[in-house]
Amino acid sequence: MSRNGIPAEARSAASSRVAPESSGDVVTREFATVSRKCTGWFGRHSPTKFNRMKNMDRWLGDGGMAIIGAIGASIDTYGIEDDPLVRDHGWANGTWAPTALASNPHGIVQAGVHAVLHDALMNFAINTACNGKDRTRATLEMKTETMRVANVGETFTLRGDVVRMAKQVAYAEARVTDSQGGLVSRSTGTFLLQREDQKPTVS
Repeated sequence: MSRNGIPAEARSAASSRVAPESSGDVVTREFATVSRKCTGWFGRHSPTKFNRMKNMDRWLGDGGMAIIGAIGASIDTYGIEDDPLVRDHGWANGTWAPTALASNPHGIVQAGVHAVLHDALMNFAINTACNGKDRTRATLEMKTETMRVANVGETFTLRGDVVRMAKQVAYAEARVTDSQGGLVSRSTGTFLLQREDQKPTVS
């Protein structure tokens, strides 16, 4: 039975989450059904071409950057959120147990280390939602805030999310939370995108 013009099977499909498969860039059959049957359901965020999630498995762990592992962090999972308000809502989750390299002599993590993690998480989340050979090219702007002290010996949860994907740039946010769910640090950022159909500019 349909409700508000949305087929029941499509409503059911929309409650599922996109998940990576082993064969590269994929999108679940359920979401393909939603994109075909629910044209206009997502209003101005409705995609004309449904964005498939990029297979980022090979970048799990340190995200391809040795510094991430060296400071005790790991990117563990990723996906695309079922979010009618944010098209291509890519996300990335991770864990962090700060090492001595991340801290000052008193065992307190330096604020710049938080920024390194936030940058990596936001890049990972954006690339998850990019099609084909599209990717992030550069970090244009970042704002980082620290609310609580992070110490060596503690364990933290990492999260990065896409806020908005435009043609040439993407906006994202990232945060670090403690074992009680308290916000330790957060960042917002703007990232330049390299689209497959664009030639990179040389400056």
